[in-house]
Amino acid sequence: MSTHAVSTPPTAVEDPIDALLAAGRERRRAGALTASAAFGRRAMLKLKHDPKQLVDSAAIPILFTVLFTYLFGGAISGSTSEYLKVLLPGVLSMSIAIVTMYGGGRLAQDVRSGAFDRFRGLPVWRGAFVLGGLLSDVARYLFASAIVVVLGLIMGYRPDGGVPGVLAAVVLVIAFGLALSLVWAAVALAVKDPAVVISIANAVLMPLSFASNIFVQPSTMPGWLQAVVDVNPLSHVASAARHLMNDTAGGGGDIAWALIATAVITLVCGPITLRLYSKQG
Repeated sequence: MSTHAVSTPPTAVEDPIDALLAAGRERRRAGALTASAAFGRRAMLKLKHDPKQLVDSAAIPILFTVLFTYLFGGAISGSTSEYLKVLLPGVLSMSIAIVTMYGGGRLAQDVRSGAFDRFRGLPVWRGAFVLGGLLSDVARYLFASAIVVVLGLIMGYRPDGGVPGVLAAVVLVIAFGLALSLVWAAVALAVKDPAVVISIANAVLMPLSFASNIFVQPSTMPGWLQAVVDVNPLSHVASAARHLMNDTAGGGGDIAWALIATAVITLVCGPITLRLYSKQG
């Protein structure tokens, strides 16, 4: 007498948003962290359908680091190795700042496609959708940071601050990037058009990047431009990253200003973003 094993169908991988919908049908309110993690996972999964974001995260630091180091390193600092000490922390700051625009573009796409309305009906904390997007942004910023640091090591950069200094610089730059992400989230909720969000972000970030101390010392610039560079928050973030990575003295002021700029942007744009989020619909 033969026996036949009863096979069970494989369990499908549950979509994170479907899980939140199921919680709503069962009248259970998903926790803030659970909901934020679900939205963050969804944003990461969307990268498979839009790999351009990861390509840009890698291409921007590679292009600027290689191009400026080998074209201008000798003329500006006397050697490429010396110029990398100035350029690499600056490119790290600039790369993360530029990549922040994609979070706003993603949010605007969700609003425009109608997915946003679906998410608003979920029984979750109001800020989970925004926080989840920021969690996915952290992963993208870590990827861009790794590209910058690894490329610098390959090109001969040796940070005097060691691993602790590099990690501290990366954390500082990512914190500033998350603050900028709130700016583009607010813009996305206001204009609701991905292309317009990206255009506005480029119009702001490109002047901030080049009117800074990332590529050259401000002392070589005209006086009026030096004044712009001195109040540019990206300049202070780049200087703070240099001090941390190169273990140079006198960096406390730039680190403090970078943290202050990050805190101010967060405290101003965070409530604005949540208010615009609540008014959608």
